[in-house]
Formats: sequence, C-alpha cells, structure tokens
Amino acid sequence: MAKANSSAVIDLHKICMIFAKPSGEPLPVLADIDMSIKDGEILGLLGRSGSGKSTLLRIGAGLIRPTSGEVIYRGAPLTGPAEGIAVVFQTFALFPWLSVLENVEAGLDPLGLARDEVNRQAHAAIDLIGLDGFQSAYPRELSGGMRQRVGFARALVTKPQALLMDEPFSALDVLTAETLRTDFLDLWVGRQLLTKSVLMVTHNIEEAVLMCDRVLILSSNPGRIAAETLISLPRPRNRLDEEFRGIVDEIYAVLTARTVASIGALSQVHGGLGQPLPQASVNRIIGLIQTVAGPAYDGHAELAALARSLSLEVDDLFPIAEALHILEFAELKGGALKLTAAGRVFAKSDIDQRKRLFKEHLLRFVPITAHICRVLAERHDHRVHRVRFQLELEDHLTRRDAERTLRAATAWARYAELIAYDDETRTFFKGF
Repeated sequence: MAKANSSAVIDLHKICMIFAKPSGEPLPVLADIDMSIKDGEILGLLGRSGSGKSTLLRIGAGLIRPTSGEVIYRGAPLTGPAEGIAVVFQTFALFPWLSVLENVEAGLDPLGLARDEVNRQAHAAIDLIGLDGFQSAYPRELSGGMRQRVGFARALVTKPQALLMDEPFSALDVLTAETLRTDFLDLWVGRQLLTKSVLMVTHNIEEAVLMCDRVLILSSNPGRIAAETLISLPRPRNRLDEEFRGIVDEIYAVLTARTVASIGALSQVHGGLGQPLPQASVNRIIGLIQTVAGPAYDGHAELAALARSLSLEVDDLFPIAEALHILEFAELKGGALKLTAAGRVFAKSDIDQRKRLFKEHLLRFVPITAHICRVLAERHDHRVHRVRFQLELEDHLTRRDAERTLRAATAWARYAELIAYDDETRTFFKGF
C-alpha cells in the first residue's frame, strides 16, 4: 500500500483509468495521477472538457474504481463509497417526489440514526444553507439555485470530512451562481462547515481563482496533471485586483501552451488525420476574428480579457481560438491570441473574399478537408458516403472525436463552397 500523506484527507496514487472504445480498443482517460486533497483547503481541478476531471472526482469519492492505482482515505484504501465523503453534482440530482426536508434527510439514511435526530440534523443543514421556510416545498417549486442549495444541504448534513463538488455552479445563471459561491465561501471562511477539505471540479478559471487555495490543471488525452497553481490571496477576493488578474492570466498561459503543443503533436500523426477539430461554428470563428481585429484589441488580445468581454468560459472560448490557430488566421501563444497577416486581411475582406481565403486555408491546413475533396475528385460520380471518412477518422480518434471532427470539417467546407452534403443520404458531393 502507498504511504498516505499525513496532512491529506484523501490521497490518490498513480491513478490510471482506461475505458473501452466501441471497437474494444482501450481508451486511456487518466494516466499517472498523483494528488492529495489536504486538510483545510479547497482544491480545484481545472481543465477542458474531456480531460477526465469528473472521472477523477468520482474515483476520489469511491464511486468508481480506477483501472490501476490506489485511493487512500483517512489512512486506509478506499474501495467504494465511504462515510465522511459527500458529493455535490452538476445537476441537482434531487428526488422529485420528496420534499426539501425529505431530500436532505435522505442523505442521512445510511447512518441509521434515530428519527428525531435525522429530523434535527436535516433542519439544521437546511437552515445553514439558507433554505429555512422551504422544508415542505418540492423540487418543482424551487428555482435552480434553490434546488442546488438542497443538494448542498443533503451533502453537508452528514458532516463530511471531504466534500467533492462536480461543477456545482455551472447549471445556474450568472447571478445565482455568484450568490451561491459567495454564500458557500462565507460558510467556509466562517468555519461553519464541519468538512475538512473540498475538491471542486470546474472549467471556469475565474471561479477557480476566486474559490480555491490550490488548483491542479489537467491536460487531455489522457488526463494528466500539467501544472499546479497555489493561490494565497486573502479572502474575500476581488476579481479586479491586479494579483487576481495575474493568476488568471498565468492559468490561461498554461492552458494555451498545452493546447498549442497538442495541436502541433497531433497534426503530425497520420498525415494530420489524427488531429481532432474543435467544435467552432464559422459564425463564431468570423466573430472572434472581427473582435480581435477591432479597435479594442487591434489584432492582439489576452484570452482572459476576451473571456471577460465576451462572457465566455474555457470550453466556449478555447475551441474558437483553436480553430483560428489551426486555420492559421491567428496564433495562440502565452495566453494570448494574435491575428496573422491572413487573419487581418480576412477581417477587412468582403463575403466572397472571405470565402476564397477560408477555402485556401482549409485545403492547406486541415488535412481531412483536403482528403475529402481529393476522394470526391477521384470518384466518377463525385459522390462519397460519409461513413467512408468516419471510419478513416476512427482509426486515429475515438468515435465521438471522429464524429465531431467530421461535423466541423463539413461545416467549414460547406461555408467555403468546397463541397456539398446531403444529410438525408449522408453523402458528400461536389455541388459548386
């Protein structure tokens, strides 16, 4: 057994997780993860979609077993759900047929307490989380924020040593999420929570810097710990503070470096067919080019500033920025996006000129698009069923990534008038 960290509530050692593709081939999701959730801290797991954050959280909670590696909880191996570990999920996960009080009481069912004690502790948790007066209400009567408060109360009622939260604020509107974050931090700083440590999964960089004492940044395919950032800012933290902004920029720079490295490495695999394409619509690509080319940025924009001005999170902004980098309309570097000469020309061009430029860059820098056009040109009827390219991509990508890549390539190529596509027959053809 691996030696436990004496200051940690939960230790994860050499965690690897492998799922199976539909073909039966292994799909590595997490590789060689070593981390500790320490006593007295809020630890953030930050990364793009697909980096394995939620899988890692569920392993730490004992909800799923890793393919290899070991989880140590309070000095002993964790082999399943354990008393003292509570989870708050992204979705509210409430029983719709139970009242608020009954939903919270459900969290105490495994403890076998007397009925009076269950009722007393549930009322105390409801009061703590700010829902006093709604004990008899049902989930359908509550707003999203109130339903998530019930989820928090149900988790906290057990007085867990470790509270694991999987994007607990992402399903809420901006104002509600901000209120709930503030209330949670007030309880944490005021030591009104009996929990010793918190692990929070997020893809919101500002949220991570606002809430966490330490942030682990995960890379993807498979998920690995790419960097660790300590956040020693006193609470309450001010998003406009220069040091706060500096930490946000630092994290953006790390994510940018990892993204660019991944694009560069995958573009060399199998003639570029191993490169998954980001899910970025042509309208959003054009919109970001125009925004960066505008007077506010004059062709060079920090990603953190773009995210704030456009109200975009990592999983919204990075796919568009990646698309610009892949198409060589911009360069991603050091947490910033800088338009290339072609990007500046594109921003100033009319519709027809933009289509021609987009077409040139697709054929030069997106191998799957050039491959589709080449195969269509070789066929006597200039028609090819989609499955041909889907299967080729699945030789290098997961089925999900292959589908998403082909969808992006199709949309981009249709805009450039390189190909036409019939969705009913799922057939590519030369239509221009």
